[in-house]
Amino acid sequence: MNAPHLPKVAGIDSTVPAPAHTVAPASATPKAPAVTPRTAPGAVIQDRLAGWVSDLTTLHELTERLARTAALPDTLHELLRAGAALVGARRGLLVLEPGDGLGPDTTVGLGLGRADLGHLETVPRAAMSYGRILDGPHGGEAGIARPDLFAEDGLDPRHREVAARLGYAASYTLPLATQAAGRLGAAVWLYDEPAEPAARQRHLIGLYTRYASEHLARIVELERTRACMTTISEELLPTRLPRVAGVRLAARHRSGPRGGGDWYDALPLPDAALGLAVGSVTGSGPSAVAAMGRLRASLRAYAVMEGEDPVAVLSDLELLLRLTEPARCATALFAYCEPALRKITLAGAGHSPPLVVGERRTEFVETSLSAPLGMLACWEAPSVELSVEPGETVLLFTDGLLRRTGDPVDRAFARLHAAAASTPRAAHADPGAVADHVLRTVLPDEAAGGCLFGRSEPGQGQGRGRGRGEDHTEDVVLLAARFD
Repeated sequence: MNAPHLPKVAGIDSTVPAPAHTVAPASATPKAPAVTPRTAPGAVIQDRLAGWVSDLTTLHELTERLARTAALPDTLHELLRAGAALVGARRGLLVLEPGDGLGPDTTVGLGLGRADLGHLETVPRAAMSYGRILDGPHGGEAGIARPDLFAEDGLDPRHREVAARLGYAASYTLPLATQAAGRLGAAVWLYDEPAEPAARQRHLIGLYTRYASEHLARIVELERTRACMTTISEELLPTRLPRVAGVRLAARHRSGPRGGGDWYDALPLPDAALGLAVGSVTGSGPSAVAAMGRLRASLRAYAVMEGEDPVAVLSDLELLLRLTEPARCATALFAYCEPALRKITLAGAGHSPPLVVGERRTEFVETSLSAPLGMLACWEAPSVELSVEPGETVLLFTDGLLRRTGDPVDRAFARLHAAAASTPRAAHADPGAVADHVLRTVLPDEAAGGCLFGRSEPGQGQGRGRGRGEDHTEDVVLLAARFD
């Protein structure tokens, strides 16, 4: 009588020893029970099938968790956490270093603080397993197990010192790579005692990292696109704000993850005047960024020729947009400022009104309602004149600031007004401080991470960073002008 054949299970190599399904992933693999006259062959098969189903369930849950991550830091930490559970480790680190050299490059730890990662970076790279993988001739094609570091002959003295300081005695390292993207990095899991993953654990972590590398490659490509779009958007905006007697300027700009069409501008005009503009182009991505650049450049030209008449400037801009890009519309606000007289003449096309912030008043400028550029056959709306007091700041902003709050429009306006009204008295002297206070108050979750790019007048410095608002698609622009 022929021996029964073991059925094949999709995704699992039947040659890998299968444990009892009650055994945790971190434990050692028990030996399969011997077939005796008292043990039915069907029981052995059922036991192995139960183990394979348990492994499939575990892999499914872990890959589902990884698939839900959309930001690079979340993906890296989830990969480390899941890998540690599969190989039975408590700590680890992941070195992201794409082989094409285009970045992003970073190192994250699991159960390791910044100081611990700093100690590990002092170990010669060639002495670390991830260094051998990343710098190997083929980018590292297999994992590296080091079951007992202190028993190794020729262990680097610095590595021995750091391992003793951090309290780990063994490691298991796997490359992160895909056929299309090539090498992405390496993940290292650390054991407190001499140990190494069993054959079943190596099989499971191999399957998991194969999927995780594909997901990581997509996230890396997305991060590169975001960084590229942010750089292009920033380069299309003013590299510095002008110095004009009687007024001080500051700007804050935040690009959405897909790159949007929000912009701002400040340019000196004849007769010691100053032109201020903010606007937004519909859509997102490269086409919106390109349209934003063309629109801003055109407005600068119209402002130099007829800036004292904001209505004429926006009318010319509307005509250009309708003739050259009939499928696109935009909002814009242009203000002609005379700092010596503290007088502003402005016109808006479907744009939010400016906000005047001072010690005695905080109010929105009353402007006439107007459709965005490109929506009407002929755009025209009356201009508005405004006089400001010494020490008051005029805030020009795009609708992205309101939309990012997640509130209805009327509540978002009230929130912005309350934030401006609560500006500390000491901050009124600096337009950058006023803008930062408004942003921190209106968008506390994002500003907590320093997410907003900033530009101020020369000598005032500029800051940039990234916060937790990566899921928002809208750009944010805030241009502040304080009149002396």
